[in-house]
Order: sequence, then C-alpha cells, then structure tokens
Amino acid sequence: MVFSSVVFLFRFLPLFFVLYYVVPGRMKNVILFLGSLFFYAWGEPVYVLLMLFSTIVDYVHGRLLERFRDRRAARGILLSSVLINLSLLCFFKYADFLTGTVNSVLGADLTPPGLPLPIGISFYTFQTMSYTIDVYRGETRMQRNLLDFGVYVTMFPQLIAGPIVKYRDVEKRLHNRPVSLAMVSSGMKRFCIGLAKKVLLANQMGELWVLVSERNLGEISTLTAWLGIAAFGFQIYFDFSGYSDMAIGLGEMLGFSFPENFNYPYISRSVTEFWRRWHISLGSWFREYVYIPLGGNRKGRLRQLMNIVIVWMLTGIWHGAGWNFLLWGLWFALALVLEKLFLGKFLSWLPRGVGIVYTLLVVFVGWVLFALEAPGRILGYLAVMMGLGRNLADNEAFYLCGQYAVLFTVALAASTPLAALMVQRLGRRRTGWSVALCHFGEKMIPAALLILAIAGIVDATYNPFLYFRF
Repeated sequence: MVFSSVVFLFRFLPLFFVLYYVVPGRMKNVILFLGSLFFYAWGEPVYVLLMLFSTIVDYVHGRLLERFRDRRAARGILLSSVLINLSLLCFFKYADFLTGTVNSVLGADLTPPGLPLPIGISFYTFQTMSYTIDVYRGETRMQRNLLDFGVYVTMFPQLIAGPIVKYRDVEKRLHNRPVSLAMVSSGMKRFCIGLAKKVLLANQMGELWVLVSERNLGEISTLTAWLGIAAFGFQIYFDFSGYSDMAIGLGEMLGFSFPENFNYPYISRSVTEFWRRWHISLGSWFREYVYIPLGGNRKGRLRQLMNIVIVWMLTGIWHGAGWNFLLWGLWFALALVLEKLFLGKFLSWLPRGVGIVYTLLVVFVGWVLFALEAPGRILGYLAVMMGLGRNLADNEAFYLCGQYAVLFTVALAASTPLAALMVQRLGRRRTGWSVALCHFGEKMIPAALLILAIAGIVDATYNPFLYFRF
C-alpha cells in the first residue's frame, strides 16, 4: 500500500483517522499499532512477523541493558542486539547478491534463495539499532511498555521509507501527545504538498527517465542522455522528499514531530553541503553511530579520510545489493575526500553559481551509477553524456526539450526555496491585500494540489516509490 494510491487515500486513511481521533487517550497507541501492522501486511503479510521479531528482540535487549547497565555484560548485550539486527538485514537484503557473486567467481552452481526484500527493513532496522545503542550509552531511557515500543518501530507514516526517527526524538510523545486542530491542519497541508511532489513531478519525470534509459545507447544523443539523467535526478528527489513530506505531515496529524529529511539539496555549492541537505536522517545516523565512533575527525587527517571512505562504502551498500551501489558510495567518498583535502576551500572562493554547477555535475554522474546496474551500461551512458562518438543533439532531443520544458521549469523552481521566500516576504508586508493573499493561498493551494494529485493517481499507469527498494 503506497501513499499515492486510491486504497490508501480513500479507504485506509479515512477509516484509520476516524478510529484514531474517536478513541480515548491510551487507546490511540493500540489503534496506531494495529493500523500500522495492517498497513504493512497489505503488501507483505508474512514479513509482519519479521518486523515483530525485530521489535521484540530490541525491546528485550533494551530491558537487559537497563538491568546490567554498569556491568561488563552490557557490552555483550549490545553486541548481541547489533549482530541480530545486521544478520537479518544482510540475509534478506544481500543473500541473493552474495550467492550470485559466488556463482560467477567460482563457477559454482549454488541456487540463490530468491527471497523478496522485506519493505522498509533498512529503515526500521536502523531505528531499532539506534534505540539499543542509545540505551547502552545512557542517552535515552529504556521503554518498559512493549506496546509503546512497538508503536515507535511500526508507525506507518515513516515505516517503509523514513525519515529514520531516533527513539529519543519521540519518547515523550509516545505517552502523551495532544493533537490540536492547528496541528491537523498543518499536517494535512504538508501531506498534500508531498503528494503533489510525488504524483505531479516525480512520476512525470520518471516516465521520461524510463523512455531514455530503455533506449539503445547507440541511438541517443548527448543532450538526450543529459535530459534522461536530469529527469532521474528530479524523480528521485521529488519521490523521496515527497514521501518524507507526507510522512512528516501524517506524523503531525498523529501528534508527532518527525525530523526534516531534505533541505533543497540541489542548491548546494559543494558535495559536502549536498549531503547535509539530502536524506538528512540517514546522514545523521551514519555520523552518530559509525563516523564518530570510528574516531571522526579527532584522530588526524588520514584517519578522518579513511572514516569517510568507510562510511560511504556502508552508505552505498545500505541502498542496495549491487556493485553499482558500492561504486556510487565510493564516487561520493572520492568527492568528499577531495573537498576535505583542498577542493572545499577552493570552492568557497568561487561564486556560488560555480559551486552549484560543480555539485550538480558530481551528483548527476553519481545518479548514473545509482540508477543503472550493469557496468557496461553505466560506462556506455557516461560516454554518451560526455559526447564521445555521439551527436551532441538531434531531433529527438529537441522534441523532448519542447515536450518537457514546462515540467523541468516547474521542477527546477520547486527544488529551490524561491516559493517559500516569496511567501515569507509577502507575509512580512502586513498589508491588507498581502495578508488576504497569504491566507487564501494557504487554504487553496494545498487543496488544488490535492485535487490535481488525485486526478493524476486515477489516471496514472506509472506510480512507483523508488525508496521502497531500499
């Protein structure tokens, strides 16, 4: 069940919120827990048991860590939790890839397990691991109520594609979370904006990427290749940031405050800045639980650079079981290492526009590694982008430019804070017409976006969520 579907919008969501708002106090957690299990089971009923097993494992380990906090056994308990979580993640996510690699290297005839990937396992595994690590560190209190802990792990708004929420960020709200009309209204607006990003922008860009990526590379021009990867870059941004917006909006309607996950990454003037703005919750997780424990930047420049490479290798394979994801992680590790050594200081001396162009070039080359799996296909596509032995433009490229010009213009504007700055400036004027215009836009724009998005959903034949793969 995806957010941008008729079943979710017109069946699950209305029924869930009616029940949620009607029941008293502590019963809300029961409704949220059962509703989240139903939401997850709609697509993968068997793997609900896996998620519940993971929940119980970390709940029990949290209790044990609290009991043996000042004893030597605490480290062993934490290690047990981490090993169980990572073993489940690696088995279900990487078993097929590893078996296939062994077959190709050794010429063996091992039959791959063929296990379907449990949706959201990368996200909820990282959430439960952060809980036990924080309890071990004494940075959060152990949760005694299994239902409350189950709600934290299974909350359907951010269960299958984030943002990754740390337990300490929602601990107080698990027990008592009054929901005001203002919060519901704000959450609904945020949800509508996210839904519009997904349906009206990501899906349309995705269709262009599919059109280009499935073509024979010998038949497309350099301009067509750049249009295709630009479309993928916008697709993955609006797909994932749209989902995050919807998750944050739904969380607000439930009484929770989830962390922001995106902050206009395509206006970054360096790759370092880009990754502070893109998938913020994942970057924060790796920084807090991997980079800093490895020593961060406290043990000299060489150690810091090694830590960056390790973190980005892990970030790459977190996204998927494939050599292209490892190469994608190493590509960004290289860019970040160069910026730490000298390039970052050089970029700070240049005009902001130059830094933005440099960042977009690095990021969009990275998207080729991310989107295409076969090494030959990746190299071929990069060669076309660089104009090696290809026409720079042709009639098809000009046709696509004209066909998608409006969509690219809207996507470009929506990926910058321009609209938000205009609204802020309008609101600061405090004149009668500006206040009236702000109030009108606040009410009508989300409603209009919702209507357009629903029309797009009803008519759509292409409606994937890219991050469900991870």
